Amino acid sequence: MKRLRVLRRWFTRRFGYARLACVALLIGIAMLRAVDPIPVEELRVRTFDYFQRFDPRKKPANMRPVTIVDIDEKSLADPRLGQWPWPRTRIADIINNLTRLGAVVIAFDVVFSEPDRLNPDIAADTFGNLDEEMRARLRQLPSNDKILADAIRNSRVVVGESGGSNVRADLNEKLPVTGLAMLGEEPQQFMYEFPGLLRNVPVLEEAAAGRGLFTIRPERDGIVRRVPMIMVAQGIIMPSLTFEMLRVASGSDTILIKADKAGILSLGVKVFQIPTDQNGQLWVHYARRDPSIYVSAVDVLDGKVDPDKINGKLVVIGSSSIGLNDIKTTPVSPAMPGVEIHAQVLESALTGAVLWQPNFAVGMEFFGALIMGILVIAFAPRFGPVTLVAVGALFASILIGTSWYFYAERRLLIDFTYPLMSTTAIYLTLIFAAFVREQQQRRQIRFRMERYVSPALVEQLAQAPERLVLGGEEREMTIMFSDMRGFTAISETYKSDPQGLTALMNRFLTPLSNAILNHKGTIDKYMGDAIMAFWNAPLDDRRHQLNACEAALDMLERMDELNLEREEEAAEEGRVYVPLNIGVGLNTGTCVVGNMGSDIRFDYSVFGDSVNLASRLEGQSKEYGFPIIIGSKTALAVKEKFAILELDFIMVKGKKEPEVIYAIAGREDVAQSGRFQRLRNLTIEMLACYRSRDWDGALAAIERGRKSDEARTLQYLYNLYEARIRDFQQSPPPDDWNGAFALLTK
Repeated sequence: MKRLRVLRRWFTRRFGYARLACVALLIGIAMLRAVDPIPVEELRVRTFDYFQRFDPRKKPANMRPVTIVDIDEKSLADPRLGQWPWPRTRIADIINNLTRLGAVVIAFDVVFSEPDRLNPDIAADTFGNLDEEMRARLRQLPSNDKILADAIRNSRVVVGESGGSNVRADLNEKLPVTGLAMLGEEPQQFMYEFPGLLRNVPVLEEAAAGRGLFTIRPERDGIVRRVPMIMVAQGIIMPSLTFEMLRVASGSDTILIKADKAGILSLGVKVFQIPTDQNGQLWVHYARRDPSIYVSAVDVLDGKVDPDKINGKLVVIGSSSIGLNDIKTTPVSPAMPGVEIHAQVLESALTGAVLWQPNFAVGMEFFGALIMGILVIAFAPRFGPVTLVAVGALFASILIGTSWYFYAERRLLIDFTYPLMSTTAIYLTLIFAAFVREQQQRRQIRFRMERYVSPALVEQLAQAPERLVLGGEEREMTIMFSDMRGFTAISETYKSDPQGLTALMNRFLTPLSNAILNHKGTIDKYMGDAIMAFWNAPLDDRRHQLNACEAALDMLERMDELNLEREEEAAEEGRVYVPLNIGVGLNTGTCVVGNMGSDIRFDYSVFGDSVNLASRLEGQSKEYGFPIIIGSKTALAVKEKFAILELDFIMVKGKKEPEVIYAIAGREDVAQSGRFQRLRNLTIEMLACYRSRDWDGALAAIERGRKSDEARTLQYLYNLYEARIRDFQQSPPPDDWNGAFALLTK
């Protein structure tokens, strides 16, 4: 057991659990074939049905060795014959006529198990209105059964018997039996057995040249594919009706049965040897229905039949009448009279066109399944989908072609469905294992990235990991930069407690990150205390400007909550409380977004001028005194939903075009408030004077603003503009000045 565990560990490390599972599956499939359950057998035999349907046995044009004397509707309608059973004297006349026309062997696909009800002695006892003299004369006449027995004795006739479960024959030891010789294993153990036997009346049995079972055993689906050539009925080994006809025709007294440990191999007489399956059944190689081999019984009786149809032929007497209920289903016909199946068996045997499923076929099928399974286990994981499908189609074609070759050229039935089913099961197992492995990879991607990337991107990458390749695309996006104000001063207080600083940063970044992700943003990267994020990638977001602004306001609100918690904690612990504040810059514009980096390491990121401007806006938030500053495109998109306040007309370092920038003072409810309306009016008045070079007017507007209720909100903005105006009063701007202020720093 220890060695087995070591071997299993080595195999799984070397080849993986999927291949180990496939090896176990291959062993299980081999055991399944040995058991051969019903579904496996059904698939196999139906495949052979398709072969016969596609390419049935061809009858030589000049060779019709069998003729059927048909108890057909025409014969049953003749008033001289009437309903079945007919008087045995009429049957005797038919035999005599067939013998005179040169029939080689005559066989009955019917059984005469009861004495003829029209026998003279029976008539003498049952008919009314007869005088004693007439009754005595009738009793002196020979019986109809004896007349038929004499006709049988004067010809070569094989009488039919039937195996069943509801009948028991009186086994008369005086009745002749067919001689049997065994070669190899005891064959009786492999034969199909019937507990009962229905025989003919003894006088007919004694007169016959042979006796055979005409019982045809349909398979589970009702289709007759195989006909037993040798059977056991009521403890007696008996040949089939057709093989007994061949024995009588050959003049042999004995049937040779060959068998090995796997089952019966063949049956033989002097000039015939027929291969069978392990149960002594012959796979019937069917031809299409051939009405030309039928002659009507009434025509034989009347001498109207063509002598060439009888002379030198094996003749089977049976019925195609639906009323006599002897209609069977075969692979090539949904309704074939049972008597014609006997004729098909005889034709196959006499022309040498018999099918054979040898006992070694199972070994061939298993060997094919083993080789194909090993090849799939070894090489399938290395192939791409297209190559795998092509190779799989090639292997399937080889299997089907090989099976077809054996059928068409060798008349051997070698099953391709078992190795194909085995290979397909292994292939599907590998696919399932790949699916499970892919799901594990997706879970790992989600686990590793869901804290840094928007849920939409995580899901997309999980569904399509192949997107993690270098490349980008242009699209309009909203970019965010946020940063902690006064980080240097805060970090100074943690000089002796770096772990405490780390905990603080995690506590600081977590609510900000959640705010971004909750509003469909994607976190690009963390840069110490700063966060870069973007919207409208990788998935389309028509509200990306609105979502970005909502995220920015949510970040401020979460900071307020965090500061309240920290203030309470500082009071309880007796520490100095230092609030955490952030600045946020938002800008909308065309960017390139995708996987940026090297072949060995890359990130899903964004770059472009709009990104740079967003970074600059975040840096200016402390100068203007508003925590959220946005670009003009962002403001234009969200002006109806948020309280937007124009701040300045700036020229960013490195850019040629100036940009109007705005602050977000709140949501729509703030925008509708009187306080914000006054705030905006004060700002508009001040900016109008400033841009028209009315320095005194601008200073006056600033002074009025400082005396208003909004003085605190506009304090940083007023200080900024007052300093600029004082400078312009000393050094006026050039004549072509458009009101834009050039930022000197990034």
